[in-house]
Amino acid sequence: MRLIFASSNKRKTIEIANLLTAYEVTAYSDLIAPIAIEENGASFEDNALIKTRAVFDALNDPSALVIGDDSGIIAPILGDGVPGVYSARYAGENAGDLDNLNKLIGEVKSRGLKRTKAYYEAAIALKSAKGEQTASGILRGEIVVAPRGRNGFGYDPIFIPEGFDRTLGELSVETKAAISHRAKAIETIRPFISGLIR
Repeated sequence: MRLIFASSNKRKTIEIANLLTAYEVTAYSDLIAPIAIEENGASFEDNALIKTRAVFDALNDPSALVIGDDSGIIAPILGDGVPGVYSARYAGENAGDLDNLNKLIGEVKSRGLKRTKAYYEAAIALKSAKGEQTASGILRGEIVVAPRGRNGFGYDPIFIPEGFDRTLGELSVETKAAISHRAKAIETIRPFISGLIR
């Protein structure tokens, strides 16, 4: 069974595919031209639903099963839900991973800290002609101001999960897949995938 991922991000598509090996996961942009989606929700769940609904409608295929996600990092010391839903554009609308990473490091350093509590949060949305479902997952840990490791993407080189002494950028793909916020959300939504397929 094919799941259509509501993203054109190849790295995220691979990560989702590795978490859902029983299914063929395809980026929606491999099927249709990329569409403009305004992620203006107030929460990760809102944005995951916005993306999933937009792709489902654009596909114009009642048999489609679309899965989407939104995720980010939160450092409570910076304020409630910051950077949160703005994680991917924390340093500006056209910012890249390194720009966002450096801004977060700068904000933590400006408070005289070398590390601070933080957590990753992910929301997964699923949509078919039969209905919708959402799930979320959280990975708690700390941000450090000295990036380490080249695995993963986004803020992974500065995030150390609870129970580890290495950043996600230093951990193997397999280890990250076992503990990540996205993996936790996928585990919660997995039974609903089978239910929507039936």
